[in-house]
Amino acid sequence: MGLLDRYGTIEEANAPAQPAEEEERRGAVRATRLQSDDPFADTKTAIHNAIVEKQISESANVTEEGMRALIKEYVEKPEYGIPRIDRTVVAEELYDDIMGYGPIQPLVNSDEYSEIMVNGPYQVYAEKKGKIVLTDIQFKDTAHLMQIIDRIVTKVGRHVDEASPMVDARLPDGSRVNVIIPPVSLVGPVLTIRKFSKKLITAQTLIALGSANHKMLAFLEAAVKGKLNIIVSGGTGSGKTTLLNILSAYIPDDERIVTIEDSAEVQLKQEHVITLESRPANMEGQGRISIRDLVVNALRMRPDRIIVGEVRSDETLDMLQAMNTGHDGSLTTIHANSPRDSISRIETMVMMSGSELPSKAIRDQVASAINLIVQQARLRDGTRKIVSISEIVGMEGDVIRMQEIFAYETTGEMDTDGKFKGEFKATGIVPKCIDKIKENGVIVSNDWFTS
Repeated sequence: MGLLDRYGTIEEANAPAQPAEEEERRGAVRATRLQSDDPFADTKTAIHNAIVEKQISESANVTEEGMRALIKEYVEKPEYGIPRIDRTVVAEELYDDIMGYGPIQPLVNSDEYSEIMVNGPYQVYAEKKGKIVLTDIQFKDTAHLMQIIDRIVTKVGRHVDEASPMVDARLPDGSRVNVIIPPVSLVGPVLTIRKFSKKLITAQTLIALGSANHKMLAFLEAAVKGKLNIIVSGGTGSGKTTLLNILSAYIPDDERIVTIEDSAEVQLKQEHVITLESRPANMEGQGRISIRDLVVNALRMRPDRIIVGEVRSDETLDMLQAMNTGHDGSLTTIHANSPRDSISRIETMVMMSGSELPSKAIRDQVASAINLIVQQARLRDGTRKIVSISEIVGMEGDVIRMQEIFAYETTGEMDTDGKFKGEFKATGIVPKCIDKIKENGVIVSNDWFTS
């Protein structure tokens, strides 16, 4: 019995016991809803099955153009009774179902949506302009959703089943996909796609969006060119990778850059770039190459800069050591809700590496390795902002000393567009790190640090 065949049994086992007439009524309501939303649902299912059977019987690999021609041929057959005016739409939906992402294909195609979240077959959310909205899109059933999931993960050389119920991968267009299915997920198959932005986002874009101001970005540009070690901190979906891309663009063209990621998202325009990507273990549990493995290897590649997409485990120690041994100007991101939290997380992750260093020694390494922490946040109004830029200035006893250079302050009130009222402010503190920036031949203006 295959995975799809088992879903009926799984769903029955997980569902609370119901009288037979109640189950029949729910099934009828669900079928009525789907049929009323799509008058050609049964017809499309019949055509879909006919085309799949034809492909199996002929053992043919059909090109995109060939599949479109085959679908057009079936849609135009009189026995299916599809009105001429509806044939183009029906044919496109069938193509999406057979070759693409099924009912979520319009969300994938649209530039308005940045993330797609499928929670089982009947609940599809999407993020639009920072807000998560429930769409009216649905899959026919769990088997339909699993067919689409299997197609997606197969295209990237991965598989998902009960023995291996989770997949995290990069799609050919650069988007990230995450899949988790029963028995781990109790709501059915869950599919999350974080779309790769086709638009080039620059510092000017951030200013136009109200995500930062000129002074903050001028200082960050000088910090990158002046070879400061910078951590971008923030929660999930706060814009860390976007900001990392913008900061990376400031690296001079004559430097050798090594990027290290789980799924390649950093988009560098410089010529001398080596991109490394970690690899999960195969079905036999062998062949895994971790971020830590790649960081260690990168140190042997004569890099001028090392960019780690995100530190989340034992590679943190190696990243700190790289920063402390002449690899200045390194960049990375971390999941944390504040600059102080990010320091605590770094300390915890170094301990996870198996190092027996005492806490004081770890903090000493952090204080000497990291210059700036840039805090990103996604606010409740859906906007993403740089809410703090803090400098690490050393140790005071056993505590790492930090000082905030820039901050975003809000009153909590909303404007007419439903956005928070607030402003970016310089705290008035001139950072100590400007000496290092100037030593690397980069001009710094004290005007940046005045309110």
